[in-house]
Formats: sequence, structure tokens, C-alpha cells
Amino acid sequence: MIAIWKRELRSYFCSPIAYVFMGVVLFLFGMYYWQVVLMGSSYYIGQVYGVMFTWCMLFLPALTMKTFSEDRKNKTDQALITAPVSVTGIVWGKFLSAFSIYLFTMLITLIPAFVIGLFSDPSWASVFGNFLASLLYGAAIIAIGVFISSLTESQIVALVGTVGTSILLMLIDSLGAVFGNEIIETVVSWISFQARYTPFTNGIFNVSSVVFFLSVVAVFNFITARRLESRRWS
Repeated sequence: MIAIWKRELRSYFCSPIAYVFMGVVLFLFGMYYWQVVLMGSSYYIGQVYGVMFTWCMLFLPALTMKTFSEDRKNKTDQALITAPVSVTGIVWGKFLSAFSIYLFTMLITLIPAFVIGLFSDPSWASVFGNFLASLLYGAAIIAIGVFISSLTESQIVALVGTVGTSILLMLIDSLGAVFGNEIIETVVSWISFQARYTPFTNGIFNVSSVVFFLSVVAVFNFITARRLESRRWS
């Protein structure tokens, strides 16, 4: 798994993907932080993450679209799946490489918050709650994106499919309300990523939400591994 993680991480920085992703996300964070400075109130730091949350979920598919699609397109996937590495290690290595880029980017976004905190008293519970929630939600989207990438050899299809899934997950609450059925609304509220994300934005550490997001990561990585396993034996 470590070897796959290092290989994939190196490939991100040997292509423009990591630089473009980090550059765009940090530029947008910088713009919103600048607005916080102009407003003169550290209260809005939490809202910076709230606004950037949507952007990050739409940009994350750029990190996952190549995970398996590129190997299939370049016909290097057979060498990968027949290598003396478990399919679980391959999947988790690719997942962790994409998540590492996202984690590193998000850690950099905390620097302006700490600098502003030197001259004010921001609500750190809200700031770190938003930060943790973004990481958990992002990890789930990355796992889903890796799975979608394993289904196709087209990076564009993988990108569009993951973006569409991200948008659906952000809108699923409102879609559930459209049906006006109590059972459907209950099911939607249970699987809603947004409902699990919201408590953290208020500075509330919700253990059940942490377990939910980590379970989504584990389930989709497991499904991706089984998909890879079936191709190994076919």
C-alpha cells in the first residue's frame, strides 16, 4: 500500500493536476480570507470554510478521475492488478494519495486563520469543526470518486460522474422534501451527507457523523477492491 501511495503521489506532482487543484483552492480561500480581513471580524472565518466547502466538493473529482481510468487507458492496469500487491492495498494506496493532496491543501488554509487569531479571538470550535467536517466529507467524495474511476477508462466520464454525484449529495435533502413522504424523508435524512456535515459547522463534534463518513470511505474502497479483484481473475 505504501509503495502504491508513493507512486500515485509522485504522479500527481509529475502532472499539473496537484498544482492546479492546490492553486485554485488556495486562491479562492485567499479571496474569502481577504474579505474577512476587510470586514474586520474573525467571526466570519468559519463561514469561509462553509462557502469553500461547495467549491472543494466540486474540485475533488479532479483528483480522483485519473486514479484507475488512466491505468486502463494506458493499458498499465493489467501490470498493476497482477503485481504482488493485494487489491485492497492498491485501492487504499490510490485513495490515500488523493486524500493526501486534499489534506495538505486544507492544512495550508489554516495558516491565515492562525494569523488572524493572533489579533482577534475567533471561535476555534467552529473553525476546527468546519475543517474536520470538510476533511470527512472530502474523504467520502474521494472514495466515491475512486470507485467511479474504476468503472471507466475515460477520465472525463469519471470526472463528470463524480461531480454529478457530489452535486446530488449536496441537493439530496431538498430532493427528499419534494416527495412529501415521511418514510422517504427519514431515509434521506439518514443518508444525507449534508445533515452529517452541519453539526460540525456549529462546533459540535458528532461521533455518529464521524463513523458515518468513515464507513462510507470503507464501503466504497471495499467495493472498488472487489471490482478490481473481479478484473484480476477475469
